[in-house]
Amino acid sequence: MKKMMFALLAVTAAGTVHAQAQPALPDPATTDPTSLQLMQGFPPPANRTIRFADGTYYQFPKTRWSFSHIRELVPTANVWRGTGPASPLPAAPMALDTLSFLDDKGQPTTWAEMLNRTYTDSIIVLHRGKVVYEKYTGAAQPYLPHSAFSITKSFVGTLAAMLVAEGALDPSALVSKYVPELKDSAYGDATVRQVMDMTIGVRYSENYADPKAEVWDYGRAGGMAPVPPGYNGPKTFYEFLVNLKKEGEHGAGFAYKTSNAEVLAWIVKRASGKSVATLMSERIWQKIGAENDGYFQVDSVGTESGGGGASLPLRDMARFGEMIRLDGKFNGQQIVPKAVVDDIRKGADPADFAKAGYPNVPGYGKGYSYRNMWWVSHNAHGTFDARGIHGQRIYIDPKAELVIAKFSSHPLAGNMANIPLTDRGFMALAEQLMK
Repeated sequence: MKKMMFALLAVTAAGTVHAQAQPALPDPATTDPTSLQLMQGFPPPANRTIRFADGTYYQFPKTRWSFSHIRELVPTANVWRGTGPASPLPAAPMALDTLSFLDDKGQPTTWAEMLNRTYTDSIIVLHRGKVVYEKYTGAAQPYLPHSAFSITKSFVGTLAAMLVAEGALDPSALVSKYVPELKDSAYGDATVRQVMDMTIGVRYSENYADPKAEVWDYGRAGGMAPVPPGYNGPKTFYEFLVNLKKEGEHGAGFAYKTSNAEVLAWIVKRASGKSVATLMSERIWQKIGAENDGYFQVDSVGTESGGGGASLPLRDMARFGEMIRLDGKFNGQQIVPKAVVDDIRKGADPADFAKAGYPNVPGYGKGYSYRNMWWVSHNAHGTFDARGIHGQRIYIDPKAELVIAKFSSHPLAGNMANIPLTDRGFMALAEQLMK
């Protein structure tokens, strides 16, 4: 149970997990869910059956199947694509598998090896809006939504920033203006902007060695983990959030805590009068010309997880990334105000980010900031991205006119297990394309 919760709810991109020694990882080739015949048969054999209630859906390598099949195991809320045609994604294939570069240990590797070593389920690369590379392995399919985890936060942050740009949401207002239920919680004297940029002082621990850490009740309350017999804690996200207490001062520095994203999702719903799934469908998914529906995992009263509950189709996630790269304009219309994208790309104060103590790897934890729930680099390429545990990414390199969407099922949740290698591959590709 503890191992499963660590993997599921450590929705940080690095955070506390970077200090842990990494165990020897299995050969990715031996973990292919199709070869292992997971969930095959009517019914599948007991040793190949995956369920939510017993925690097997979050045990590696079964995650290599379940990340593409969450809807079959837990309740969800649909993100409708609408009735319009899918927007075109023209293809201009490139042979990238042999692209060589030095990995994070200084050893030569290739693009194909990088994908294999990071347990990639699917990946698509757009250069100047054209698909130059696309690959699916194992249980992944173009039409199947895959768990996006904390990429969810960047969608919620973008929706919030859109409401700010339209005057429907005041970033300087107290959270309690929109959610009075939180006035006596840690968020009672916090501003909306502080929530959007995660500079909140809240007692919310993601220390999985501590059975009393708040992350345990968060997972159980939101239906993100099975509830043990006799559990008397909060039973919804709302019940969990109103009981969080303040710790430290708001605005003192960046602190990545998933509870902030859940609060922001609540604010967005109050400001718009719509659920996150409906708002995302109407304001983003239908307008980008998505090929397929997405969905959110929900709690017992149908509340979407704004911190990590989205499952999305790869090609449509790439469309979203390309729209952001193009300053919010895509499929013949301005979908996200340019001012919103400019604000994301500008980032926040790197000094605030540095206080979080992220590990020092090139382009990560040094010269980074966090704005509207996006990770913003201040490097020469101006890259910025959305991230989720186990290796989920929307990577945008404006200088190289590059967008990469990647789904993975890495055995380790914390992204420091894959980002140092992945980002070297992404930068090598960017440099190749710019030639």
